[in-house]
Amino acid sequence: MSSSLLAQDKFITQTGYTKFFSSAPLEDIEAHNNKVQSVIDFAKQEVVVSMDMQAFEFDKSLMQEHFNENYVESEKYPKAIFRGTFNHGSTIDLTQNGEYAVTVEGTMTIHGVTQPVATEGTITINGTKVNAQTKFIIKVADHDIDIPKIVFHNIAEEVEVTVDLKYNPLNS
Repeated sequence: MSSSLLAQDKFITQTGYTKFFSSAPLEDIEAHNNKVQSVIDFAKQEVVVSMDMQAFEFDKSLMQEHFNENYVESEKYPKAIFRGTFNHGSTIDLTQNGEYAVTVEGTMTIHGVTQPVATEGTITINGTKVNAQTKFIIKVADHDIDIPKIVFHNIAEEVEVTVDLKYNPLNS
């Protein structure tokens, strides 16, 4: 019986959403990924998010090709992974519907490089559904992603990342 109670503290999604947006002098770049996988464990206050880099979709196919081949090298580094903890001591009552502000701290691995990430977010409880949202900035250079000088004005040095994860109980 105790294992089923613990399982209720764990939620999962296979269809989470991530968007990144960068604004540069010559061009804005935006990509969407609806195949983000994540597990959130409220008992341990931990979250893991995994993004298949090739699942990001761009408006322009050439942009998508350059992203995968030249910048993130998605064949060599197929996933971006975030591992972190939230709220550090305060609890989220899974039996109470509502919106909870959280602080999330952890590490993000992109392009084989792991960097610390800290961000504010929101966790919304609605019955057995859990929704987590956040927005933060990633510096491209921090992950050893080189921007050739020829396209320097097309690609921003910082990318805004928006995350929206709709979870279901792990045991459902």
